Amino acid sequence: MTKEELEYKIQMLEQKVVSNTSEMISVQADLKIAQKQLEDINKPELTPLQFELIQEAIERGVGEFDFSDEGNYDKEFGINYDGKVHLENLDLTCTYELVEMITGRVHKLFTEAECPEEDDNSQLNNATHVEKVI
Repeated sequence: MTKEELEYKIQMLEQKVVSNTSEMISVQADLKIAQKQLEDINKPELTPLQFELIQEAIERGVGEFDFSDEGNYDKEFGINYDGKVHLENLDLTCTYELVEMITGRVHKLFTEAECPEEDDNSQLNNATHVEKVI
């Protein structure tokens, strides 16, 4: 091969690398979209109003929790070199109560569906079809 032929071959290979790189980026984006769709396939659909109601229920649940009650926290104090006392660590100890308040509010938004009891536990009852009625 001559010098010109090798330079041309290098130029063609560099173009191929650029082309394949852009194709790879496109395929990766398609892969991420497909993975997200697979993740969401069995999730029930909610309307924007339902999302808003859930948001409000969570805000009310958090709002009812008494964050000012010192008994809800474990506190650790320390002393600086200049003799000033400071709070080194503050842990919320009753997260279970906070979670219960929030889930209680969210549960009030829904009714629980009854699942039929099956004698054979080998079959799973999964809803995979959701219809949107306008």
